[in-house]
Amino acid sequence: MKRIAPIFVLIGAMSLMTGCAVNRATANLSPGTDLSKMKTAYVVKHDKDKNAVNELIKTKLESRGYSVTTGPDVPVPAGTDVAVTYIDKWMWDITMYMLELTINVRDPKTNFPIATGNSLHTSLTRKSPEAMVDEVVTNILAAPKN
Repeated sequence: MKRIAPIFVLIGAMSLMTGCAVNRATANLSPGTDLSKMKTAYVVKHDKDKNAVNELIKTKLESRGYSVTTGPDVPVPAGTDVAVTYIDKWMWDITMYMLELTINVRDPKTNFPIATGNSLHTSLTRKSPEAMVDEVVTNILAAPKN
């Protein structure tokens, strides 16, 4: 019994350490959504964004060939194909890092979400904000059509 006790302690300690390495990346399209028709987008900057995530999303979409503008939550400019909203969650672990990013692509007339993407990376698997935006946008644009 004395030989087995240290093994149980080691297994218990190892199981406690695995909770810190979590990551998730998902994307979903609403049925009937075809993002290939999207040419122009408006990224809605939320008032609590102090990290210019709206500009990162704008830059990423522009690199994919889209015409993108960004601004406050006002009526979306006429002729815009989609409105893009986001929720960014930040965490402190020695330094501030983006824990989670959710991007919603919405119909500008109804505000209904037609596509959603999410990325979650905890401290051990953290990515830069640019990499998180890239991951979410790439997954949304590559999501299978329903």
